[in-house]
Amino acid sequence: MSKKVILSADSCCDLNEELLRRYEVNRIHPTILLEGKEYTDCVDIFPEDLYKAYWERGVMPKTTAINTGEYLDYFRKWTEQGYEVVHLCIGSGFSACYQYCRLAAEELGGVYPVDTRNLSGGVGLLTVEAGKRIAEGKPAGQVAEEVTELTSKVQCSFILDTLDFMRAGGRCSSVAALGANILKLKPTIIVNNRESTMEVGKKYRGNLDKVLLQYAGDRLSNFDRIKEDLVLITHSGSCDENLKLVSDFLRERALFREIQITRASCMISCHCGPETLGVLFMTE
Repeated sequence: MSKKVILSADSCCDLNEELLRRYEVNRIHPTILLEGKEYTDCVDIFPEDLYKAYWERGVMPKTTAINTGEYLDYFRKWTEQGYEVVHLCIGSGFSACYQYCRLAAEELGGVYPVDTRNLSGGVGLLTVEAGKRIAEGKPAGQVAEEVTELTSKVQCSFILDTLDFMRAGGRCSSVAALGANILKLKPTIIVNNRESTMEVGKKYRGNLDKVLLQYAGDRLSNFDRIKEDLVLITHSGSCDENLKLVSDFLRERALFREIQITRASCMISCHCGPETLGVLFMTE
């Protein structure tokens, strides 16, 4: 008789409550350091708190990888009961979480970490795929192997409203941020899920509400064999009008059977700032 399989992910999988419940996803939350205090991401600190600290006091948070000891404590409650765990980590190119998770898995046994090579909703899409396979009764090792093979099928990208937070975090120069703001440029960030890196994609010009549909349309037209079961609109704090604009556009295209809006965690939001939005899906 196969062992019960627990599905788990780093909290920056950025799934909403509906999807977390549907696929019985457990999460471990990283620590956010802000003004000398430690907080737990999206438990006792939220993206709005980080934005406020930056706008009012010019303070940026620091994010820390979940360490091996934290993973050991987190997984042990299941492994000691004889369960197996499939755990999806933020891509190894973005954080040391996967390396620490792998060390914990080697010590405990029965834990199968997946390097998603993605971040945010990209991790979320792969978590959904893992959930479907667990529901089918597949063993943990097979689930982890099959999901790992899907990492290159995730199309993860975002359009940024401002480069201020990227500049403050040292991820772009002050000159680049100033130029983008003056010219009203809205760059896209695309995840390279073969190398677990981020690349700058197409730059749009104009107000965000004017370019969102251009961005969404371009992303869909770039791929021939789109997996039609699910698309995520993942955002870092977008206004309701923009979320409706994009969701209505996707609904009118009638390409996806399900559209879900999800909110980015602090670990993601602090690097991109508010009004960042991504249309995320998988290809066959």
